[in-house]
Amino acid sequence: MINKPVPAQEESVAAPGSIKLWEVPSDADFALALHGGAGGRIAELADDRRRDFESGLSRAYYAGEEILRTGGSALDAVCAAVAVMEDDPMFNAGRGAALNSDGDAELDAAVMTGDGHAGAVAAARYARNPVRLARAVMERSEHVLLVSPPADLVESWDLPVVTPDYFVTEARRQQLARLQDRLVAGPRHGTVGAVARDDRGRIAAATSTGGMSNQSAGRVGDTPIIGAGTYARDGLAAISCTGHGEAFIRGVVSYDIAARIRYLGSKLAEAVAATFENELSGKDSSGGLVCVDASGRIVVAHNSPSMFAAYPNHGKLIIHT
Repeated sequence: MINKPVPAQEESVAAPGSIKLWEVPSDADFALALHGGAGGRIAELADDRRRDFESGLSRAYYAGEEILRTGGSALDAVCAAVAVMEDDPMFNAGRGAALNSDGDAELDAAVMTGDGHAGAVAAARYARNPVRLARAVMERSEHVLLVSPPADLVESWDLPVVTPDYFVTEARRQQLARLQDRLVAGPRHGTVGAVARDDRGRIAAATSTGGMSNQSAGRVGDTPIIGAGTYARDGLAAISCTGHGEAFIRGVVSYDIAARIRYLGSKLAEAVAATFENELSGKDSSGGLVCVDASGRIVVAHNSPSMFAAYPNHGKLIIHT
């Protein structure tokens, strides 16, 4: 069991440009890292509530860590961790998700395992936990991506069904109003995600988001696009991203990292740094990610002003807020 979480204090590994990157060698039979979004501070949700974010990240981490510690799969672990954050209105996923320009929540999520299986949903409105719906797409259908899956399909897969207003919180209504009244500016995105390696060497990634506050109805970001915001491949890495979704789609960011490992022989940290430089920082886009390679080595990186993240290091749970 990981000891009591502590705020991150260690220096980041040197990386090109303005990238902050932390690399943690494997020191256990399993590995888990998660993020709760990258960007600037959202005033009404973050500045004076850091401890709430830290608590949410800790609960999510321990939900996934318990599964791995007792011999469970990487897929079960990442889904459990992400579901905890989807249920926490502090994060931009599930309940408390960002609202589009019409004031509605349209939810995206994806899961992928290292053996090449994947499932994703976009503009979901009825599944309490979109990450579990994405997993059901992978395991219970012949498809990879479903858009706006209906409530009866969610129910037929034995997943909890909610009405769309379940996801809408007063804090997000206020944020949307301020954006539409041009009273606030700056980053409007955020995403949650997790990556894991289990004690059998299997890896998996899961990502979930409400998208961008005040986005156009029907807009879909990188989260449910396999190879953009979410990717996993045995022998290479599992990656979950957060940030400016359009840039992550254009750069096929998560796949680009895996491809650098596969075709160039790059180490995980080297691949992450190069992808950031070529596809994000070099193109004035920002975001972050967590990833784990086949050995259990973890890399956490971002070029945004901040990123919420949790990962183990020498028996301690490190929390970034």
